[in-house]
Amino acid sequence: MVDYHSAGQPYPYGGNGPGPNGDYMAQEDDWDRDLLLDPAWEKQQRKTFTAWCNSHLRKAGTQIENIDEDFRDGLKLMLLLEVISGERLPKPERGKMRVHKINNVNKALDFIASKGVKLVSIGAEEIVDGNAKMTLGMIWTIILRFAIQDISVEETSAKEGLLLWCQRKTAPYKNVNVQNFHISWKDGLAFNALIHRHRPELIEYDKLRKDDPVTNLNNAFEVAEKYLDIPKMLDAEDIVGTLRPDEKAIMTYVSCFYHAFSGAQKAETAANRICKVLAVNQENEHLMEDYEKLASDLLEWIRRTIPWLEDRSPQKTIQEMQQKLEDFRDYRRVHKPPKVQEKCQLEINFNTLQTKLRLSNRPAFMPSEGRMVSDINTGWQHLEQAEKGYEEWLLNEIRRLERLDHLAEKFRQKASIHEAWTEGKEAMLKQKDYETATLSDIKALIRKHEAFESDLAAHQDRVEQIAAIAQELNELDYYDSPSVNARCQKICDQWDVLGSLTHSRREALEKTEKQLETIDELHLEYAKRAAPFNNWMESAMEDLQDMFIVHTIEEIEGLIAAHDQFKATLPDADREREAILGIQREAQRIADLHSIKLSGNNPYTSVTPQVINSKWERVQQLVPTRDRALQDEQSRQQCNERLRRQFAGQANIVGPWMQTKMEEIGRISIEMHGTLEDQLQHLKHYEQSIVDYKPNLELLEQQHQLVQEALIFDNKHTNYTMEHIRVGWEQLLTTIARTINEVENQILTRDAKGISQEQMQEFRASFNHFDKDHCGALGPEEFKACLISLGYDVENDRQGDAEFNRIMSLVDPNGSGSVTFQAFIDFMSRETTDTDTADQVIASFKVLAGDKNYITAEELRRELPPEQAEYCIARMAPYRGPDAAPGALDYKSFSTALYGESDL
Repeated sequence: MVDYHSAGQPYPYGGNGPGPNGDYMAQEDDWDRDLLLDPAWEKQQRKTFTAWCNSHLRKAGTQIENIDEDFRDGLKLMLLLEVISGERLPKPERGKMRVHKINNVNKALDFIASKGVKLVSIGAEEIVDGNAKMTLGMIWTIILRFAIQDISVEETSAKEGLLLWCQRKTAPYKNVNVQNFHISWKDGLAFNALIHRHRPELIEYDKLRKDDPVTNLNNAFEVAEKYLDIPKMLDAEDIVGTLRPDEKAIMTYVSCFYHAFSGAQKAETAANRICKVLAVNQENEHLMEDYEKLASDLLEWIRRTIPWLEDRSPQKTIQEMQQKLEDFRDYRRVHKPPKVQEKCQLEINFNTLQTKLRLSNRPAFMPSEGRMVSDINTGWQHLEQAEKGYEEWLLNEIRRLERLDHLAEKFRQKASIHEAWTEGKEAMLKQKDYETATLSDIKALIRKHEAFESDLAAHQDRVEQIAAIAQELNELDYYDSPSVNARCQKICDQWDVLGSLTHSRREALEKTEKQLETIDELHLEYAKRAAPFNNWMESAMEDLQDMFIVHTIEEIEGLIAAHDQFKATLPDADREREAILGIQREAQRIADLHSIKLSGNNPYTSVTPQVINSKWERVQQLVPTRDRALQDEQSRQQCNERLRRQFAGQANIVGPWMQTKMEEIGRISIEMHGTLEDQLQHLKHYEQSIVDYKPNLELLEQQHQLVQEALIFDNKHTNYTMEHIRVGWEQLLTTIARTINEVENQILTRDAKGISQEQMQEFRASFNHFDKDHCGALGPEEFKACLISLGYDVENDRQGDAEFNRIMSLVDPNGSGSVTFQAFIDFMSRETTDTDTADQVIASFKVLAGDKNYITAEELRRELPPEQAEYCIARMAPYRGPDAAPGALDYKSFSTALYGESDL
């Protein structure tokens, strides 16, 4: 016997299918194999396989009647393989002996194996002996290999391909839903739909009814046999009469339809291929068009944008340049990012298109001239180059314009001052008053002229500054340079005229210098000393009226120190004033002595003694005003500093006090000594001490209110804020209340469970020992260690883990991952004390009732204290039992309700 052993999945008949790996048989399941020899299925397979074999054997002029018997000598089996494969098999042996038959069957099996089919446990002996299971399995293998394996639909093959083909062909038909090769064909509509799809003139599909499967099946089988040369392989009654038609029989029958319509299938495949090719072409063309449009739009945007970025035309004003900067930032923030995304998407689309063209054996895409990716990258590089430095240029230009505005304003101010100073000077220099002046007048004129020359020299720096500013404005390309230059030129020309006139007047005065013997040098000295003193007073008045804003005591003290330094200079200034006024008085004394008529005011200066005295008086008035303002601000800052220190002092006491209390509470909750009542009393005293401390917090709140009203926002004297203090206070009150509640719950647990003080202390000691981080709760591993120390068997084995999980479900029902001390006490109390139950209470009531099933109000009042008796009477329902007496009460339902097992 030949053994064709398979390394794949076992085949239902003893093999794994005709393919190299038997993949298309992978869907055969155990249920299918178990029902393989179901009589109905075997009957369907015999009919179908026999008809299929005869459809091929008749081409060789023969057929079979009994599939078990007619293949036993191997002759017709070899002939069948030759017909369906189109190949010649080795010459068969014609002897009648068993060995000849086995040899012929082995030749057929060898041929099947040569086609890549691996068989297991199918040998020639079983076929020769007429083994129905093996014979049907062998024929099914041949059908799969030669009729089904080569079916291919949309990259699926064999059984899946055939099923997909059926689904595609029957999809448009109502009441047809092909999902398998058994019950989907039971009503016959699928067979008719296949025929109608390919030969609509043979079937009147709309007249078929889903509730008449026999008629549908017979119609399809008869039409197929008459017009499609597909022999009738099954009877309609065989299919309808079984709960689940044989899958292999249906597949064999349906494969004949597939091969009968293979020509139409090829045409459809060809059409699908063409459609697929055209779809690829259309998609590629669409991608090409999108690329061309996107590239054209992007290049056009780059072309429009580069000139704008390369435009370095300066604007006249800062506002215009700031608008250009805002436009550039809009470009960077709004306009450019979408274009960056478009460029990236363009490159992605181009690469995707080229990949699709390459995969579909199409020539590479060549964009229009100038729209290559390289062209776009080149344009983008030009864009980046144009953009590079544009923002820096804008900022530099704005800074330039800011400097220009500053310089222009400075130019205007200095020019205005100079023009105001020169006003009338030219006319003054052109006067010929010296021609009729007295000797003293001439001398005065000479001194006046010398003073003017001195003033003129002093103004030389201003003229030079004006010219330098104008030159800088020209170098910085100031937009209004023409008007600046014109004004500067006018000032310079006038300055030259003044210089020339001054020189001419000096020459004229020097001609008469011999006639001048006396001169009021005192007036000149007065003028020289009065001018700087006048400037000093004006500066002092300006400083004394200057506004100040301070935030700290140090800042105001700095201002006061500077003011004190100024006041220290006042005596020297007063002496200088007296000296200047003394000069004026001395000049008047000399004039009076020599009967000289003075022309009135000092000819060398407009700063009269009245002006000096007036301004000095104003300085004297402003000094105390400044003193008061600085003192008021100093008082305010001192008050603020006191508020800061006051708050900080109180906060630095309250903050550490609360922190200390929190630590003490944590320590007390862990290291509780004495009885629970002592601990509770101690904690309540502790809580009262905390409550008694609240006035300190309220005082701090009042101080904080004053700080806020004074608009003080920082305090270098403390790290505590009022918010920190409030949060700490709330946490402190919550912690002490929670700790007291825990102790009260422990007392309730102790009293309810009858736990002694020693046991409670032992529980606390065990819990604290394993609470390593002193957080007041045990983690799972800490709790397990604690249980082990108490003698519980929760070691790391299956039984111990189960016990530990049970205990954890009791102490941590919410699954929080931690065990509180209260939960630990509740668990230990349940483990170590006797707990009353509803049954125990019922038994106790039964004793009071004299072993009756009910109890009366008189018995309750007799046996129980008045309060408890009335409580029971008010809540017990009337007893309804057959032995009920007047006034009987139901103590059983009452006891059950006490423990929550029913409504009270």
